[in-house]
Amino acid sequence: MAPQPSTPRAHPERPPAGHAETSSPATVITTTGARLLAVLRICVGFVFLWACLDKLFGLHYSTVGEKAWVNGGSPTKGFLSGVAVGPFESLFHDWAGATWANWLFMLGLGAIGVAAVTGVALRIAAGSGTAMMLLMWAAEWPLAQTTSAGEPSGSTNPLIDYHIVYALVLIVAALTQAGNTWGLGRIWQSLPVVRGNPWLR
Repeated sequence: MAPQPSTPRAHPERPPAGHAETSSPATVITTTGARLLAVLRICVGFVFLWACLDKLFGLHYSTVGEKAWVNGGSPTKGFLSGVAVGPFESLFHDWAGATWANWLFMLGLGAIGVAAVTGVALRIAAGSGTAMMLLMWAAEWPLAQTTSAGEPSGSTNPLIDYHIVYALVLIVAALTQAGNTWGLGRIWQSLPVVRGNPWLR
């Protein structure tokens, strides 16, 4: 019996220009989209990193030199002691200027900033950054229209403010592996300790 001609195998279509090569047809992010996510990740990371540096050295933006942490100032006292809204007002006043609060706040700002800018440990950055942003959201309590003294709170939106937006950016960056583009994400994820502990990614 003569051999039957083999059916030619269909070659998968190459993705259109501008689309990232992926093994999953469900992936819809484009190369341009990945780059924009990387820019967004770096920008938000720089927000955290700059806040840390300004409070640490007093770069004369939100923090003057004499109030820098290196000069004996407190990174948390001014903000937390000024809380005048919400159900946690007295709690934040108790935390204001505490040594543990200063260290946690500054380490958090610095670590989240470095992680987001470099694209490493984005899951940890997303978790800790979200926790920090929710605490700061609670301190400003945008739900309130007036302060505890009866004055206008200045809130422009009862739910969504920049703290929520920053938290969402960190979460999206972690879930989309945005550190792989213009970052050290691939190198970080290739480390044995990270491969064995996915929560470190």
